[in-house]
Amino acid sequence: MRNRYNTGRKKRGIGKFLLVLLALIVIGCGFVAWKLFTPYGPQEMAQKAMETADQVTVSEQENWIDFMPDKPEGISVIFYPGGLVKPESYALLAHELAEAGHHTIIAKMPVNLAVLKQNLADDIRNAYPDESFVMGGHSLGGSMAARYAASHPGALQGIFFLASYPDQKGSVKSLGIQALSILGTNDEVVNATKYQNGRVYLPEDTVYYTIEGGNHSQFGDYGHQSGDGEPEITGEEQLSQTVKAVTEWLEGIQ
Repeated sequence: MRNRYNTGRKKRGIGKFLLVLLALIVIGCGFVAWKLFTPYGPQEMAQKAMETADQVTVSEQENWIDFMPDKPEGISVIFYPGGLVKPESYALLAHELAEAGHHTIIAKMPVNLAVLKQNLADDIRNAYPDESFVMGGHSLGGSMAARYAASHPGALQGIFFLASYPDQKGSVKSLGIQALSILGTNDEVVNATKYQNGRVYLPEDTVYYTIEGGNHSQFGDYGHQSGDGEPEITGEEQLSQTVKAVTEWLEGIQ
């Protein structure tokens, strides 16, 4: 009788454990789903930049957002957004690059994760076969842009990183293209160790630009990202420095 009683208790204990484990799995899946379906979205200024104005025509395609200057000059730009950030959040950056004459296209990624459609740039390049491109990206978007560049040698004229870095699969060191890396001093989202290690996969003549007081979130206009440092400059100032650095870098490629 005692053995049967102990056996029953063990079975009930295992059953309770499995129920708790199942509940934790459901909660975990629910949290992941919540994150995927509630990405960071564009704030007021970014939403306004989605409108056609200042000699820039804004149009939306199925897989990208197009910022076309009235008088295109110089090289065109493909941009991959950061992870779980809606593409419209980078409309301010794209609009200002287009105002400077650069046809700029922001990719729309499945569930806002560039890792799920790394080769979307193929569709963009095929849509504009007469244009030459550089690619850039913010955070995860920059890493996936690097992987695209690495697997498509000769397709791009340059690559730039906003709070981002390449990994071994995205090494652009030997591609013979120009590279630019921009980072804010108050960025607490980017992994500092991986950022430093990523330098070995960049060309020796890579241009590095530091934004004093800038953080991770203000490369877009989507609010404060969880875990990020507090900025010591405004979003407008960080955008201004970013656009200046990118446009000056682009002038060296033309």
